[in-house]
Amino acid sequence: MREIDRERERKRERDIMREIDREREKERERHNERDRQREREKERERHNERDRQRERERERDIMREIDRERERKRERDIMREIDRERERKRERDIMREIDREREKERERHNERDRQRERERKRERDIMREIDRERERKRERDIMREIDRERERKRERDIMREIDRERERKRERDIMREIDRERERKRERDIMREIDRERERKRERDIMREIDRERERKRERHNERDRQRERERE
Repeated sequence: MREIDRERERKRERDIMREIDREREKERERHNERDRQREREKERERHNERDRQRERERERDIMREIDRERERKRERDIMREIDRERERKRERDIMREIDREREKERERHNERDRQRERERKRERDIMREIDRERERKRERDIMREIDRERERKRERDIMREIDRERERKRERDIMREIDRERERKRERDIMREIDRERERKRERDIMREIDRERERKRERHNERDRQRERERE
């Protein structure tokens, strides 16, 4: 009986050790899974950073193209003005040559013509200024829209990060609850095993006490037999 009990004890210890080993293996697996999760999160962040870099590069390209278009427009305006001025000069030269003899008679008329020309030029200047102001306003609108888009993108990024953090916290809470439940179950199993072992020990003690009582009873019986034997002698 004692050998059987010792074997049971050794088996119970081996079972407990195997359970401890399995628990450790599960803990290592959870740790590895958390490491893999962090690596995936880093990869997503690098991908997002590349997207942001491409967006910034695209915005810079747009700004450079706007600047180049302004420069081309300014050059075209200058060239047109130069051409118009040349044309006007050529026309005036021709007119002066033609009208030299009639200059006095037509001076007043010419003055009116010059006045009208100045008026037209003034109107053209006004129109050009209006066009330039429209262009500046359009550029300001584009810049404001770019700024608004950046702000909206930043807000979306913040909201995504908040959602990811909430999800990570929820997963951590779930994992902690699972771990606590496993620990409670393991403790209950150990306590049940301890109770069973106590019960077995109590039964063995009772059996040993019964055996001792039997032995004492046999001994008394034998003693009476010996006593009777001596009396007969």
